[in-house]
Formats: sequence, C-alpha cells, structure tokens
Amino acid sequence: MGAASEAAGGQNYPSGALYVVATPIGNLADITLRALHVLQLADTIACEDTRHTQALLRAYGIDKSNAQLLAVHQHNEAQAAQMVIERLQRGERVAYASDAGTPAVSDPGARLVASVRQAGLPVVPLPGASSVTAALSVAGIAGDDAQHGGFVFVGFLSSKSSERASAIEALALEARAVVLLEAPHRIEALAAALATLGERPLTIGRELTKQFEEIATIAAHDFAGWLQHDTNRSRGEFVLVLHPAAVVADAGAEQRILQLLLAELPLKTAVKLTADITGASRNALYEAALAMKKGQAES
Repeated sequence: MGAASEAAGGQNYPSGALYVVATPIGNLADITLRALHVLQLADTIACEDTRHTQALLRAYGIDKSNAQLLAVHQHNEAQAAQMVIERLQRGERVAYASDAGTPAVSDPGARLVASVRQAGLPVVPLPGASSVTAALSVAGIAGDDAQHGGFVFVGFLSSKSSERASAIEALALEARAVVLLEAPHRIEALAAALATLGERPLTIGRELTKQFEEIATIAAHDFAGWLQHDTNRSRGEFVLVLHPAAVVADAGAEQRILQLLLAELPLKTAVKLTADITGASRNALYEAALAMKKGQAES
C-alpha cells in the first residue's frame, strides 16, 4: 500500500462524497493506485457482493471489517441508496465497487449515483478496468470502418429468442460498432442469432485479462462454429464487438433504400436511417426525400 499512498495520498479526497471505484475484470494487477488508496481511506465500502469485495480487499492487504461493507446490488439498490446518503450526510467517505469493472455501466450503481446526485452530494469517478474499452482496443476498428465514428454499447440482449432476434435485426442497420455482453450459458443462442448478420466482422473477447483469455475476429455467421470447435470456448464471460456495417457505395442503392423507408416511416426518420445504412450525406438525402414526396403528390 506504500506505493498507492505515495502516488495518490497528496490528492484531495473530500468527505461526504461517493467514490465510484473501478475494479479488475479478472486480473488482480489491473487496479489503480488511486483506487487502492480510496478503498483504504473509505469509511464504508458499498459493493455488489460483500463476500466478493472482502476477498478482493484482502488480496490487496486492505483490512475492513464486515460492518464497513454495505451490500448495494440490483435487487436493493433504491433502498440501499438511502443508507449510503445518510452516511454521506454524516461526513463519511463511501466507495462503491461492483464485482468487476466499472460500476453503473452494465453492473449496478447507476441508481445509487442518481440518488446521491439528487440529494446534492458529490460523486467522484475513479476510472480503471472496463471490459467495453478493453474489447474495443483490440478490435482494430480503423480507417474506412470508423468513418461514422463512435460505438454503441448495448450490453446484454434479451434472453427471449424473439426479442433477441428483433434486436439483432435492428443492429444490422447500425453503422457504428456495437458492443455486446453475454454469459456462458447463453452464448450459443446468441451465436446462432448473430449468424443472420453474415459476413459482418465480429471480434470476440472471451475471459478478457484472465489466464485463458481468447480474442478472435471472424465473420458473424462463423461464430457458432468457432464455439463448437473447442468446448472450452463456451466457458467464461464474453464481450463482443460487432464491427460497423459495410457502407453502401452505390448511389442507386441509396435512392432505393430511401424510397422503401419513406413508404413506411416519417421523412426525417427515413433520411436518418438511410444515412446510417449507406454513409450518404444526410442533407443530400433530405433534399432527395423532399423531391420524392413532391413527385408523389403531383402524380
């Protein structure tokens, strides 16, 4: 703990503040010095699972009593937030850590943060490990693939097959990269559903940062076969990056897509979707849509 105190001890850590602490997603070495310092400094550590967090603290040599740990998970978050607020109002420093990674993204924490902010109390982020950014960093999305910019974080799709299929159908039109999460017991069903996306590139991150980490980029329709090639591949936590959809370069195709969407959707929505699908200028498509509407009205 000496290095953590030396590096982070001179900074300001106000009392009565909630500290949102990112913890490792697998590799214990992926903890920041500031996180270690705050976990040591905190009067209370709110956490998704007290047993898991207690084991994590002990691995770093941080001694906290069970009374200093407060369970805040998806089933009690709204109620537990009030307990956190009471402690903050007494001037305590409260750190929140989910089981792995950055809280309040896919893990619990968002309701807690919203409640604390609504109470007028400060929230301090301590950045660190994230499966989302880890997967994106090795997906190699660059050049023409990135022309639309950014990515969409979707997280876990529905466990219901019909809802999952509908979601994937919508993602087929998404021109940006898409990040999905999945558990091992549902990965084969997701792989089967993603097969409808054909040749669209998919980067698979399995057990990121852990001993048996595996990373591969394949076509979406090959994902099920990739899993079946080795039974071990269906084990562990998954982060998937669906690469951006290929841009349609044919101007004639742009017009056909726009015309089809205009028949079913409002003008602005049709223009936006056509631009997302084809990469064409939204302004140019808007003018084309107006011309189409005018032609239909005159005919």
